[in-house]
Amino acid sequence: MNMPSMARPRRIALLGAESTGKTQLAQALGLRLQQRGLRVTVVPEVLREWCDRQGRTPGPDEQAGIAREQAHRVLRRLDADVVIADTTPLMTALYSHLLFGDETLYDFALAHQRHYDATLVTGLDLPWVPDGLQRDGPQVREPVDALLRTALARAGVSWQVIYGRHERRLENAMKAITSIANTDQLTLGNGQKDHETPLWSGLCATCGDPACEHRLFTALMRQDAAHPAPDQDQ
Repeated sequence: MNMPSMARPRRIALLGAESTGKTQLAQALGLRLQQRGLRVTVVPEVLREWCDRQGRTPGPDEQAGIAREQAHRVLRRLDADVVIADTTPLMTALYSHLLFGDETLYDFALAHQRHYDATLVTGLDLPWVPDGLQRDGPQVREPVDALLRTALARAGVSWQVIYGRHERRLENAMKAITSIANTDQLTLGNGQKDHETPLWSGLCATCGDPACEHRLFTALMRQDAAHPAPDQDQ
């Protein structure tokens, strides 16, 4: 007897340098999508759990295990409509490269990255704040951001950069997802999905254009200056 096939969850990856609001945005996105009638799972960062448990940062020989566990936790979640990953193995690969000169995790990490329907990169417009063992300082954010974009481009993975503070950041993330996804599928007003219709479409051809991104970033910073909001922890 042939059983009907189940559509896999749609996966959203949040990537970015330290202190760019990935965790806060993942939680906010999860809540917003749940309000649209979707079953959402947010997969937390394995590295954070590891550092809290061990009381230290991992060494070079411990990076691969963390990367593989991060991937496993995402791929095993089949009980949701949307899985949001608060980072992926690609960030582990980047830090292994930056801190230890080890580039061996890239192949695995980039192969895993192709499992995601949308990749969102958090911009550097938020202020850096310390967070215990995990953060090395504001000076590493630009090198990490550059390595991340280079790796994604090299692998042919499309992404969109998310700027804005507080609620504006969430709204910009939702707009990015909506530009990728079939909006009718996301709302799920009647609780049904047409699995024959692709949920996700390609990104805007200019999403990686540095000039276009600079204009967006400048406009957002002007908006923030004109309408300041109280600081929140990122």
